[in-house]
Amino acid sequence: MFKNYIKIAWRNLIKDKTFTGLNILGLSIAFAAAILLSIASIYELSFDNFHANKDRLFISYFISQNPEGAKATITQPLAMAPTLKEEVPGVKYASRYREGYNLVKKGEKELLLDLVFLDNDYFKMFSFPMLYGKKNDPLEHQNSVVVTAETANKIFGETNVIGKSFDIQVGGELKPFVVTAVLKDLPKNTNDDLSLAISMENTPYYQENLTEWGNRNHHVYVQLENGVDVADFEKNAQKFTNLHFKGDIDDAQRDGAQPNAEGNYKKLKLMSITDWHFVKIKNHLFEVSKSYPYLIFGIGMLIIIIASVNFINMSIARSTKRLKEIGMRKTLGAAKSQLFIQFWAESVFIFLTSAIIGLLLSLLIADPFQSLFRIPAEFSTIVNPSMILGFLVIMAAITLIAGGYPALLLSKLKTIQSLKGKLDMSGKNKLRNVLMVFQFSIAILLVTGTLVLWQQLHFMQNKNLGFNKEQVIAFPLNGKKSARESLKLLRNELQDNPNIVNISGADNILGIDATGSRFESQMGFEYKGRNINTNVLAVDYDYIKTLDLNLKEGRDFNRNFATDSLSLIINESMAKLLQEEEPLNKMIPIGGNRKYKIIGVLKDYNFQDLNREIAPLTISVDPNWDLYYAYLKVAPNTASQSYDAIEKAWANIEPNAEFVASFLDENIDRTFRNEKRLTSMITSGSIIAIILSCIGLFAMSILVVTQRTKEIGVRKIVGAGVTNITLLLTKDFLILVGIAFVIATPIAWYFTNEWLQNYVFRIELSLWFFIAAGVLSLLIAVVTISFRPLKPHYKIR
Repeated sequence: MFKNYIKIAWRNLIKDKTFTGLNILGLSIAFAAAILLSIASIYELSFDNFHANKDRLFISYFISQNPEGAKATITQPLAMAPTLKEEVPGVKYASRYREGYNLVKKGEKELLLDLVFLDNDYFKMFSFPMLYGKKNDPLEHQNSVVVTAETANKIFGETNVIGKSFDIQVGGELKPFVVTAVLKDLPKNTNDDLSLAISMENTPYYQENLTEWGNRNHHVYVQLENGVDVADFEKNAQKFTNLHFKGDIDDAQRDGAQPNAEGNYKKLKLMSITDWHFVKIKNHLFEVSKSYPYLIFGIGMLIIIIASVNFINMSIARSTKRLKEIGMRKTLGAAKSQLFIQFWAESVFIFLTSAIIGLLLSLLIADPFQSLFRIPAEFSTIVNPSMILGFLVIMAAITLIAGGYPALLLSKLKTIQSLKGKLDMSGKNKLRNVLMVFQFSIAILLVTGTLVLWQQLHFMQNKNLGFNKEQVIAFPLNGKKSARESLKLLRNELQDNPNIVNISGADNILGIDATGSRFESQMGFEYKGRNINTNVLAVDYDYIKTLDLNLKEGRDFNRNFATDSLSLIINESMAKLLQEEEPLNKMIPIGGNRKYKIIGVLKDYNFQDLNREIAPLTISVDPNWDLYYAYLKVAPNTASQSYDAIEKAWANIEPNAEFVASFLDENIDRTFRNEKRLTSMITSGSIIAIILSCIGLFAMSILVVTQRTKEIGVRKIVGAGVTNITLLLTKDFLILVGIAFVIATPIAWYFTNEWLQNYVFRIELSLWFFIAAGVLSLLIAVVTISFRPLKPHYKIR
């Protein structure tokens, strides 16, 4: 019996090649897209999920009450981790974590590598596999170093390097370290990105800052004991917070801040490490948003739904050709269940074939997909028992719903009705119309989302940031010489090059540089009885000229004024925070006992990402503040020659140091990577959804034309033209597309508006986005439907 079902199913599918081909094509594309999007979604959700203790691992942060409102901060003082572990019950392990790029030297080889300062507990908390060396206490001694296999290969040319030594530049001085452990290369789906790790005790001024609770420059990981509730721990830690951060709390009370609902001015919070990848700053607080991976997964599922709706509609359209077959089989005694199994078997065959082709297609385009969307996810991430079981369950559900409905509809036809070749679809049209409206609502929703995403991306890429990002080359000053000495030598090397317009330096990079690093510095001080916090930027002379920053009042730093080393330039937001109508010449105690004079006020510019408000900023040329990056403004149309000249000059100054330069406009562009990736994915999903919707619409037009063949023939005989027939056949479909537009528009407005709220600088939602999406969908529908009536074979039978 089963063999007969398969044989008949195969014959019927081969007999109607158009139906079979269109369905397999649409479903294969849908399965391939859904598989790839699911991999991308699962990869995003898998960040730090592989740690054995992931449910007990947290990153600590504080929510502080300020006069302006609550604000979350993650940087902690050096004394925080050991004191927390000692004084607050429930902490099993705690580790400090500070990251930076440092010079590494082995013989004549010099490398700029990602160095992390840690505590020993770190390797007990996190499940990074160790290849060689000590599994417990690998940072037992201050001169111990843990390296990854990739780093070991870079430095030594091999991986088993236990006991070997090399130098690391720490605090401006090269110090010898001995390898005690080699880690397997870290997976891509972790937030920690270390090449080598040394003890936290090696941080500059460690002993001096160990009892200082005001200096904060790292974050703290905590692993709670089993059975300790997070909320209870946070509550128990309040005494610890009130004791060690009394100064902050007193300042908040003095400045007029309002306590939180629990009556506290500062509260320690814990966030799961599996959530940290999804944190965004909104209204100065951390907000976990996993909408991005779920949106990607949702698009994949919507594409499957659209393809399944197509299958249902096309199966119904095809049924008019099989009415006599159904009638004959019922006359010969076939039961409804047998007919149902027969038609359902054909559906299962098509779905399974499509799933296999979709899987092969996704394997074929996996590499281009990963490169295009910058997702290092692999198929291995979804090849596990639970994922395979989930896939089989989804497949069974889809075939049962999408294949079962047409099978049930056809098997329920009456024998006489079937033999007469009449298919009464009046009652079923409502369901098909609903499916079609649903299908086009999804397509309009995705098209609208795509238009809004592209417009927001275009807005951010072309927004006036307040500085000139063009023709500026930046690179890390990663040599053995001090940064200021390197800048001086660089000016000497390039002074005769007419293509070099300006040279300057800073302790931070605008955007994200070629190494992928970015840093922020903040400092707090007391000013006229109030606590002031500002972002701080150490620069060299000519920084303002190099970036074409706009001075609102005052002047730039000048080498001819010796006192400028104790001068500051602030931005408008900082001037507002100081509450000074005339900020020039005001003295600020920003350097402890040192006081700096304000000599200029800059117009606000975006020195951080565009999803953040412009924060207060203070700029100094104090030679005691370190610099880490060189900025060079080059003449227009000389980028290539200038780049080569700068590389050559740097090689003369630091012959063993790596030259990792990038253009500033590229660095800024890197900050939009997530938006670009999201926009590209939704655009691709929208195109696929539109194509599949058109296939479904085409199938519907086949059904209608088949049902109205005689009517069309009569109209042609009496002189009806193609236009009249087209209008006749498209009218009902266009009404359905119109209904889909009415349903999809408010939904699209809600979701796009919610997404735009993530950006401080954003476009305004215009009605034209929705009208354009509707008109585009309408035009595509008209073209698709009009194709079928133009065929000349309609006749009266």
